[in-house]
Amino acid sequence: MIGSLMMCVSALVLLIGMVAGIVMGIRQDFLLSPAHAHLNLVGGVLLFLFGVYYRLIPAAGRSLLAKVQGAMHIVGGIMFPVGIGITLLANHAYMAIPIIGSLIMLAAMALFVVIVLRTERSGAAA
Repeated sequence: MIGSLMMCVSALVLLIGMVAGIVMGIRQDFLLSPAHAHLNLVGGVLLFLFGVYYRLIPAAGRSLLAKVQGAMHIVGGIMFPVGIGITLLANHAYMAIPIIGSLIMLAAMALFVVIVLRTERSGAAA
């Protein structure tokens, strides 16, 4: 279930990221390019890949750790790029937002590594 949720959220995030990129292109204002790129990469692509792993390896996706990792990545994957955008627009006044978002994502990635290693070690991935 967490894999499906992650894939659905990633599709929405990628759609938003693409629209934001088109708007930037139309306006010829690329101030928010770093936020746009991070939204697409960590909020869209990486989230989708995690979801695919959990769908391909259902045993991994059923664990409580996977649910925690998925929730953390969804929160961090949105908070980090949105925080970058807010920081750029507010002249770096809100640096804590992308920093906290990036740390949440780092923790989510560390959990994913643990999940993959446990799954591979247990043979559930075979």
